[in-house]
Amino acid sequence: MRGGERVLERLLHLFPDADIFTHVYDPNAVSEVIRSRKVQTTFINRLPGARRHYQKYLPLMPMALEELDLRGYDLVISSESGPAKGVITAPDALHVCYCHSPMRYLWDHYHDYRASAGALARWVMPWSFHGLRTWDTASAARVDRIVANSNFIRRRVMKVWRREAAVVHPPVDTALFHPAREVGPRWLWVGQMTPYKRADLAIDAFNALGLPLLMVGDGEMAADLRRRARPNITFVPRMNFDDLRKAYATSRALVFTPEEDFGMIPVEVLASGRPVLAFGRGGALETVEPGKTGAFFDEQSRDSLIAGVRSLEAWFPHFDSADAIRSAARFAPEKFDAGMLAATAP
Repeated sequence: MRGGERVLERLLHLFPDADIFTHVYDPNAVSEVIRSRKVQTTFINRLPGARRHYQKYLPLMPMALEELDLRGYDLVISSESGPAKGVITAPDALHVCYCHSPMRYLWDHYHDYRASAGALARWVMPWSFHGLRTWDTASAARVDRIVANSNFIRRRVMKVWRREAAVVHPPVDTALFHPAREVGPRWLWVGQMTPYKRADLAIDAFNALGLPLLMVGDGEMAADLRRRARPNITFVPRMNFDDLRKAYATSRALVFTPEEDFGMIPVEVLASGRPVLAFGRGGALETVEPGKTGAFFDEQSRDSLIAGVRSLEAWFPHFDSADAIRSAARFAPEKFDAGMLAATAP
């Protein structure tokens, strides 16, 4: 239940009779809101190991999407960070693509993903991804309207697909988060421990700083990061929602290391009344207000992050949690509702 699933929940709130189509479905991994709807899968769901290794079936996904029969629908919304928009719709149907990002592993992050892949994947990727890029660009032409989740992604959509896009920020249920009476000295990092999230920067910087850091998340880099970390860094692979809210509200600040498409976690931390130190690119530029709700560090390097932490530590006496809470309210679900209803209007 990450950002894409939260967007799906809100779309289901807006369209209570909607059906869901997806490649792979694990009812135990989603919320009751999603489980309560009719969910249809592509043939990918029936392939060996699909629930755990669905990414390996990426070359088959365009064919699987085009096999879906959507003739009975007059409105189709594709939630796109993979190849969801490639479905074939009825001639008179309105197809709106809500774009979290054009497939980053095909485009701007391709060389990062290839460098971190195994030997076989590194050999296969140039051959298979070349065709996928052609299909990705062609399938963007099938969409009637594109909505980007940030201005950062709006620019990426124009660069990759040569399409204009409206901007509707993802919904963050800010009412679920509250400030704490007491705040601890421990900094916080939350996310999936995959290469582009750059958890390694937080490890290297806080190893040098010696400040307490809580790392919440898991992924293929987790074991290596634990080995590198010094005793001032604590790891928790998973937290339930109540414990995560408490971690947000009692943290010294969030350190946000990736170049993210939008990034809901910084908004949730702001709604909890705490500041954010973020890498100064991507969606964070639209959520963090420097000098008011947090700060940016300039480069994805250990020294730049260390300088950012020290600067924020010096700025803390000027921070007002009320500013963070007010800033987070800009991304309340009602804002998303209004934007998506406008985007899907006939």
